[in-house]
Amino acid sequence: MSAIGTALRVSVSQRLTRWRERPQFHSRQLADLAVESLIAEALLTPKPALVDQRGPGAHRDLDLGRLLRSARSLRGAFLEMAMVAAGRGPDQALREELAAIGRAGEADMLAATEGSNAHRGAIWVLGLLIAARASGGAGATPHEVAAVAARIAQFEDRHAPRLDSNGLRVCERYGVAGARGEAHAGFPHVVDIGLPALRAARDQGADETCARLDALMAIMCSLDDTCLLHRGGWPALRTAQSGSAAVLAEGGTSSAEGWRALLRLDAELLALNASPGGCADLLAACLFLDRAQPLAAARAPHSSTR
Repeated sequence: MSAIGTALRVSVSQRLTRWRERPQFHSRQLADLAVESLIAEALLTPKPALVDQRGPGAHRDLDLGRLLRSARSLRGAFLEMAMVAAGRGPDQALREELAAIGRAGEADMLAATEGSNAHRGAIWVLGLLIAARASGGAGATPHEVAAVAARIAQFEDRHAPRLDSNGLRVCERYGVAGARGEAHAGFPHVVDIGLPALRAARDQGADETCARLDALMAIMCSLDDTCLLHRGGWPALRTAQSGSAAVLAEGGTSSAEGWRALLRLDAELLALNASPGGCADLLAACLFLDRAQPLAAARAPHSSTR
């Protein structure tokens, strides 16, 4: 192990001792919730052109088994992120520690999937939200968690390897914000769009599958998803945005018309070989914050978290 890696492990060990003395942060529970959220997103069916229980969607190097193995492989990284962030405010050092843990988590993911990129974007999104939730403590609301995550993300990772990723190329070519811009803005597609849509659908009587699908549709309506742009350019993005809007206009997936519109959108995106992977990552983030908030309420009964 390198000197940096050894130092990181020592740092994690030291913070683990302090975390045991501060049970309100519940790092293990946060890591479990993050993994469960990724698994719930993977199992949600039917999702337009995404991997689900029907098959691989528009993906050739992914299937449900790989997606589930990837999710489970990330528990250790998520746990370390929660522990190093517990009780700390956003700063350069925290940003770089989280990045180092994230890169180790990515290596675990690639080993679990035999080289397929199942959750690189989710490591970024959930890693920041886990750290922010641990940093903010038990009473933090989703908006407060997202605001802390944005402050962490705004620090540069000075040790990041120079990468020419698909996401970066898409952002430059199409002038869209991408995952980094979403984080810097405080995850608006999570806390202002997806999470309210999820809870509104439940309040209107939708079952959990339809509520989650409606949240995904709400995110797809406005997100400039770099996965869609990479695979199919503007035609794919416009198809996803107009098709998801049509689902919601028909009353959402709990209505017969909305369900048929969802299946049409699935067929259209499959024909374009385009998959809304960025939307899927943000849906997992919605599920994480949705489940982490009741945990906060249980541990801090006097906080106004709902």
